[in-house]
Amino acid sequence: MAENSSCCTPEGSCHSGGTDVQVGAVTTTYKVTGMTCGHCEGAVSAEIGEIAGVSAVQAVAATGLVTVTSQAPLDEEAVRAAVDEAGYELVGQAA
Repeated sequence: MAENSSCCTPEGSCHSGGTDVQVGAVTTTYKVTGMTCGHCEGAVSAEIGEIAGVSAVQAVAATGLVTVTSQAPLDEEAVRAAVDEAGYELVGQAA
């Protein structure tokens, strides 16, 4: 891997063998319903990205999964409010 700026590829796949992990960062994956396209992914990512302490958001409409990296664990109600604001529904944390 010549470029090491992100663990996500331009095609949208994440964790392709890269080791870009922030020290002390918390990564949580949530299940969100209603996302169908790239616009949906962008809307959800933008709203969650506004939460204090969030450093990265990766939303994937095809799976309904949203992976959030933050400095500390997030309040699920804050995530729910952000997803609601974007027009979608937070099911909860993914198993």
